[in-house]
Parts: sequence; structure tokens; C-alpha cells
Amino acid sequence: MELRLPVPCLVVLVGPSGSGKSTWAASMFHASEVVSSDRLRGMVGAGEDDQQAGTAAFAILDQMVAERMRRGLTTVIDTLGFDGDNRRRWVGMAHEAGIPAFAVLFDTPATEIRARNAGRVHPIPKTVIDRQIGRFRSIPREIEDDGFDQMLTEQPVSTATPTVMAASTPKPLQGSPPSPAGHRFGLVVNRFDWGDRTEMASRLSSIAQRAEKAGFTDLWVMDHFQQIPQVGRAWEDMPEAYVTLSFLAGVTGSIKLGALVTSIGHRHPVVLGKMVATLDVLSGGRVLLGLGIGWHRKEQEGFGIPYLPVAQRYDVLEDTLRMLPLLWGKGSPSFEGATFSAPELVCYPRPVQEHIPILIGGSGEKRTLPLAARYADACNLFGKPDVIQRKVEVLRKHCSEIERDPDEVEVTHLVDAMVASDRKALRERVDRLRGRNTTVEQFLARHNAGLVEDQLEHFAAYHQAGASHSMVVLPDAHLEGSIETFGLVIGAMTRP
Repeated sequence: MELRLPVPCLVVLVGPSGSGKSTWAASMFHASEVVSSDRLRGMVGAGEDDQQAGTAAFAILDQMVAERMRRGLTTVIDTLGFDGDNRRRWVGMAHEAGIPAFAVLFDTPATEIRARNAGRVHPIPKTVIDRQIGRFRSIPREIEDDGFDQMLTEQPVSTATPTVMAASTPKPLQGSPPSPAGHRFGLVVNRFDWGDRTEMASRLSSIAQRAEKAGFTDLWVMDHFQQIPQVGRAWEDMPEAYVTLSFLAGVTGSIKLGALVTSIGHRHPVVLGKMVATLDVLSGGRVLLGLGIGWHRKEQEGFGIPYLPVAQRYDVLEDTLRMLPLLWGKGSPSFEGATFSAPELVCYPRPVQEHIPILIGGSGEKRTLPLAARYADACNLFGKPDVIQRKVEVLRKHCSEIERDPDEVEVTHLVDAMVASDRKALRERVDRLRGRNTTVEQFLARHNAGLVEDQLEHFAAYHQAGASHSMVVLPDAHLEGSIETFGLVIGAMTRP
């Protein structure tokens, strides 16, 4: 069982020469994360055993640690770790940057240390090794006063982002499932920068079919006319949402399809309802309708589409929610709303589904969640588990006020995630995908990257917070093995 450390963190290794510190660091961390006094002596002196280069090496080491702490980078200090002033200075650097610091003690048997030393090309004098072994005995007591967040003994460790580590499950809501069994997953495709646009169809088809096979119950795209700044550059490819969903309907067989979420300002509500009904027929009854008031003012105004004030957009959303059941129902009823009217709602073919599920996106407690409580089959929330839990409590309150069973409104949440089967594969995938100016720590945090076991705890926390359906953005969805590995998470959480 590996002990998880947060990313970023400072790790100070403490132990005699030959106790295994460098070997342990190389097996547990990436080479770029390890700052070694021996290696620095070799760079500024005649070799790693050049003791006369020690002063210069430690001066550089201090500068490196200070800069890495400033930039929020995980750092492992590989020295003897015997000097208390050095340890306390490093801990101070870490804490000033808001980074936790850990000491790892290597209490290796003296006989093993001496045997390793004897096998060196340039052995350390026996008297020096004996002094180090003796000195180490007093170290644990000294370190207690250094300010480390935790003192550890040599053991396997892994790192995880704070979000993943914070997946200590919150207290379950009354009436929520006690275990994550039955949790559902949707895949959100929010980027199409996979290369030449002539390959977009084949790559998107592959993603959709792999997602269906891996156990995702639904597949979503964004309803935007250009890429949004939170995800990428405005000039990246961004295919129109409902044309894309129509294509996906033709290359899949069972996975449900939707836009997360459709902006009510992008199309006339009646036209949108007709489009959704048609897609439901052509997909064999697999449409989910995500709806929201929209937020990207520049996008709409750039296309010459009026961008209404917030209050008016909420009025359009409510009118749309009232109108759609009439449009999709029998006959040709009229509709009179606060923002638009329709004298004759005719929709043939009618949807295959007797009731097309409607999801409302957003976490607003005054307008969005009350609308979800009154009209929606699902809501889509944002935030960490503690935030989700608070929003769920608000949603339940709104449901009780109109005497609706809160369990009738499915709670979903949107989250980035990246998963790998082992630490080496995770680091290789991160290095492949992160931008030149993005640190490993920044990429890990942004995408909640971790191993399968990390993600199981991560999503279990959301489930216990009241969200039974996760809409997941996989930054590596287009790469072979990514969706399949996440399928391990799905399998573990969906089986009873």
C-alpha cells in the first residue's frame, strides 16, 4: 500500500550514505524532481565525491529549492539531511510557499550500509560511515522540532493532487446511496485539436465507440460556436453541437447523446425543440437535452446574436421549459410565454422517447436550482464534493417547497479527470500532453490526474455528496488506452 503525498510537496531525505536514499528517490519520483547534493558536487567539482565542492554545491541547492518552492514544484532533497539549520530553512521555504514538507528517514541496518559502502568504486572511509550511523540515532528526536508536516520512514509513496487527496468522503446526505455502486459516467468531448480536420470524423467516431464500449452511459459536446478560453484558443476547431450529435448518432448504437449545455440564446426555442425531436427519432430515442442560459457574450455578439440580460435569459429558459412538453406532445397547441409565443406547435415526427430527459446546467441557488426542481429531470453542478453537497441540499429544499420528490431530479456534476494504471504511465501521459509553459503540478491539478485507485476515491466522494452521475472531461480521450483505463473506474463503481 502506497502512502499518498500531495502535489506539490517538499520531501527531505534523511539517512547515512548508503542507506538507499538515492535509489528510493529514483524509484518514487521523476528525475527532474530530485535535487541531489552529490550530483551538484559533480557539476561544480571534480566529481560527486569531491568534498571540497560541497559549499558551492549546497549554495546552488538552496537556490534551486527556493526557486522550485516559489514555482510550486514537487521537490525531493537528496542529502544526508543531518544539518538541522538546513532542514529548518528548507521547511521554511516550503511553508512560505504554502507547500507541505515531509521528512523521510532511512533507518537501514548498519551491516547493510557498510556492505554497500564497501562495494563503491570510491568507498567512504569506515570511520566516517560509523560516525554517520551513530549520528542518525539522534535525528528522529531532532526532526520533531523542525516543523515538518509529517515525519515518515522509508516506504512506497505516490503523489496525488489536493482534489484527489481530499476525497475523504463527506457525510452522506439523508436518502443518498451509502455506497458508490450504480454510479454513472458520461464523457464530455470539449476539444477537437487532434490534428488535421480531415481526420476529425474518424477520430471522433473512434472516441464515441470506445466510450460506449468502456461503459460510459452518455456522450456530450459543448454548445459553442468557438472554443472557450477556459479550454483552449478561440481559433481551434469547434464543430456545431447538434450537427456533431447527429453524426455521433450514426456511428454509435446505445450511448445517449446531448449538449452540455445548450444555450437558449443560440437558437429559437421552438426550432431547438424540433431539432431535438428529430435527433431523438434518428438516434432511436437516445437524446438528452441539456439547457442553460448561456454566458459567452463575445461569442454571441460576434455572430450578431443578441445577448440578453441575465434576468431575461432566465425568462427565456423558463418559457422554453414550459413550451417543450407541448411541442413534443400530441396535437398542435398554442403557447403564450413571457418572452415568445407560438400559435401552433406542430412537431412531426414526434420524439421516440415518451419523455425526453431535460438537464439544467448551473449551480445558481436563486434561479437555476429552483427551475431544476420544478421542471428538470437532472441538474449539472460544478465544484468539489463539499460544494456539491451544499448545492444538493439547496436543491432538495427547493423540491420540498413545491412538494416534489428530490430523488426525481438526478444530480450530475462536471469534472476533469485523467487516469493511468501506474505512476510511470501517468507521468509519461502528463509530459506528453502538458504545454511547454505548464508545470507537471499545474497539469495534474487542473485535470485531477491520478491512478485508478485515486479516482475510485475521488468519484466515491462525489457520490456520497449526492451526485450519482459524473460528466467527465478526459484530456487524453483521443489517445489509445485512455478511455479504456477509465473504464476500470467505471466498472468498479457501476457494479452492484
